[in-house]
This record gives sequence, structure tokens and C-alpha cells, in this order.
Amino acid sequence: MALLIVNLDQQIGSQQEWIDTVASQLPGMALRLWPDIGDPADIEYLAFVRPDFGVLPPLPNLKAMFSRSAGVDGFINHPKIPKVPLGKVEPSRGDPMMTEYVVMHVLRLHRDMPRYQQAQAEKDWYRDVVPIVRPEQRRVGFLGFGMMAKAPALVLKSLEFDVKAWVRSPREHEEVPIMHGQDQLEAFLGETDIAVCLLPLTKETEGIFCDRTFAMMPKGAMLVNVGRGKHVVNDDLIAALDSGQLSYAALDAHYPEPLPPESPLWAHPKVTVMPHVARRPTVALLVAGIAENIARVEAGQSLLQEIDPAAGY
Repeated sequence: MALLIVNLDQQIGSQQEWIDTVASQLPGMALRLWPDIGDPADIEYLAFVRPDFGVLPPLPNLKAMFSRSAGVDGFINHPKIPKVPLGKVEPSRGDPMMTEYVVMHVLRLHRDMPRYQQAQAEKDWYRDVVPIVRPEQRRVGFLGFGMMAKAPALVLKSLEFDVKAWVRSPREHEEVPIMHGQDQLEAFLGETDIAVCLLPLTKETEGIFCDRTFAMMPKGAMLVNVGRGKHVVNDDLIAALDSGQLSYAALDAHYPEPLPPESPLWAHPKVTVMPHVARRPTVALLVAGIAENIARVEAGQSLLQEIDPAAGY
């Protein structure tokens, strides 16, 4: 029984760290580091980031695959992807780095920090110009309510923000009010002062933030995108910011990446550009997630965070 790692050791940690961590958390599991695959028949588990299924040989005894990427849109429809269960390797209760990142940007926008920074640069004592909004007066809406969204949403709720979420299908017994489906999107956005995007990228969600949906939001609303770059239509975002329909946007994900130097987002006074740095898992965290899923497979259970190929997430 062997675990094949593809590209992960080039992005996170070192080969020796992977070898030592797998030996510690998965005793008895042989580790192969691409392209040193050995006998393909030995490989029962595959973990990767940015895989090229066109160059991987057939793995006849593969039982499951694990993706480090939050989004799977880049490879889920590859014609040579193995037909075995695929799961995302994410902490079961969210990642503290993602939580702190989302909360940081929501608080920045809520307290008008970009405008105060501008005032400092202009030596302007920017006080009592606009009223300071209390948390209970600010409506924060999460688009997507998976593991990575739930933790920051609950932190903001504990600070007494008015928090709700929008998802694809109905849900019950969640800690915040849930709206769902295209029929409820306009009502959801109409009650959202700060929108936080943590959606998967699918045909339905690509370009979800565009002139049509910006017009649904209250005048002066704000956007935090930690989903995928293609969730936002950049030209429409700039137009909404320039018109005052939106007041600010904090963007961690972009399309394309890296953001080209000629992009007008770089210099726009109402945009924060971040280079896709919301979270960085460690080797230990990734191996722990892989080990938990392998144990589930060996026990005949489904994967945690299992991907539905038809849905795309």
C-alpha cells in the first residue's frame, strides 16, 4: 500500500518533511514522491495540487484521491481523471488562517479603515465626518457556507454582526439564517452590506458578482472575495466602485493570476489587492487530513469533503 504525492512537496514543506510526517502519522504506508512512482500497482492513494492527469500512468489499485486546492474546477473534468472518490484536504472545523483573514477584512471594511488610511496620507483629521456603524447595524452575508466559511461567520456573529449565508440548496439547523437558490439571491444581496464570497467555482457561480448582482446590493455595499477570481467580473466591479454603488472591495483571488501589471485593480483607490494568501496549510495539517480520510476509506466510509463531480464541488 502506497501514497503518491504529486507537486505538494514542491509547494509546501520539503521532501524530507513529507517523508518524516507520513512516517509519523501513517506508519506502514509507503510514500512515493512524483515522478518517482515505482510500481503503479502499489499506489492506493493519491494526493496532489495542480495535477496533470495526462502524464500520470494508470493506477489500477487506486482507492481515493485528495486535493489540496480549495477549488477543483481546473481538473475535475479532465478526461483521464481516475474514477475514484475525490476529497478536499481541509481541516474539519475550518482553518484558523482563513478565519482570521476573513474576519480581518470584514472588520477593516466595517470600520472604514481604507478611508482612514487615505485621510492619514492627506493629513486630514477624518473625525465625525460620517457616523461610525455598530456591529449589530452591519449585515454580513456569506456566499457559500462550507467548512471555511462557517468559522469566520460564527466569529462575526459572536461580535454581534447580523450574519447570514446563501447556499445552493436548502439547509436546516445552521447557526446563522440560511437563504438558498437563485430565487432568493436578490433578496439575500439586498440585505447584505458586506458580501463575503467563499463559493466553489462552477458554471452557475462563474461571474456571480457582476453589474446585475451589484445592482441588487444596497448602495455603498462592500465585497470580500476569497473564493475564485472568476467569481468577479472585474470591469463591472470597477464600474460599480466608480459609480458609488459599491464602496470598497478586498480581493484575494483574481483571474488571471498573477494579476497582470496593467490591471486597473492595482491602483484603484477602493480596491485592496492581495496575492492569494488567505491560508497556507502545513505538511502536518495536510497529512492529518489525508490520514483521516484513508482511515475512513479502509473502514468503508465516505470521504470527508467528498467532491460531487456532477456539481463541481
